[in-house]
Amino acid sequence: MEIQKPSRRRRYHPEEFKLAVIAACCEPGASVAGIALANGVNANQVRRWMRERSIEVPKQRMSMPTAQPVPAMAPEFVQLPLAPEPDSRDIRIEIRRGNAAIKVDWPVQASGDCAAWLRDWLR
Repeated sequence: MEIQKPSRRRRYHPEEFKLAVIAACCEPGASVAGIALANGVNANQVRRWMRERSIEVPKQRMSMPTAQPVPAMAPEFVQLPLAPEPDSRDIRIEIRRGNAAIKVDWPVQASGDCAAWLRDWLR
């Protein structure tokens, strides 16, 4: 059986095409990446064409939302009630190895024993 590999060839774009793409990128609100994608060209390639011709894309200034003033009477710290911790804090382990599945609940006070058992079981 013969397997064919695709041959890599450099693509050729005529100068008129390059200039048309660059002109589209220089229009207000245009996205270099969007125009490149629409024309089947990588955006980095378009930026290279622009750099080679000393053309810069005008950077769009994004309008930043104005910051809202903080009320002067805002408290510095508000303490919230915490939910009580459960009495039984167990180590819960679920392991799947091949067709075997195991679920283990181990008391947190015996975490060293749990680690030793787990290390032996995983060997």
